[in-house]
Amino acid sequence: MMPFSRSRNSRPGPAGLYYEWVTVARANPAVAAWRWRYELGLASALAVALAGLGLLAGLATIANVAGLLGVLAAIFPALRRYLAARFWCIVTQHRVRAGCVHAWIHSRYGKLPVILLTTRQPFGERVYLWCRAGTTASDFAAARELLATACWADDVRVWRGERHAQLVCLDVIRHPREPGPDDSLPVDALAA
Repeated sequence: MMPFSRSRNSRPGPAGLYYEWVTVARANPAVAAWRWRYELGLASALAVALAGLGLLAGLATIANVAGLLGVLAAIFPALRRYLAARFWCIVTQHRVRAGCVHAWIHSRYGKLPVILLTTRQPFGERVYLWCRAGTTASDFAAARELLATACWADDVRVWRGERHAQLVCLDVIRHPREPGPDDSLPVDALAA
């Protein structure tokens, strides 16, 4: 992947005005379920676990389970770090979608780019996106500040796939640091 930048108001005249008029399309139920899959899975697992224990009746039981999970996370720091990193990967997906809505990064039909994968990195998270026709890496580069604000991050770096222009990588920088000798540019793993 290679870094990409473009000026903020980069959409040509009438096309830029068109993007301001088009609203983002509502997700159909299957897409909405896919976007909220982690939350739905957690709620389902919790309901099945409580029903299996015969304890579905009380709010106090839910508080006890939450307290037990808190104690386990306090005892095992590796578990706590893993859960925190996973939490930020899930939150970042939702925040990138919100940033795309507010930055008008969508197709002419109002479809948002597809988030393929979110991974944790030492600097924060790396988000791989599949751009639909009508969206490009330069749209993300022009909206870097807005995306960083939407993701509650310090910065967002944009990388475009070398072989496939529709693949875009966003590095959501939460922990800025000086690059070391073993750091390299993001690898276009999805294009290989």
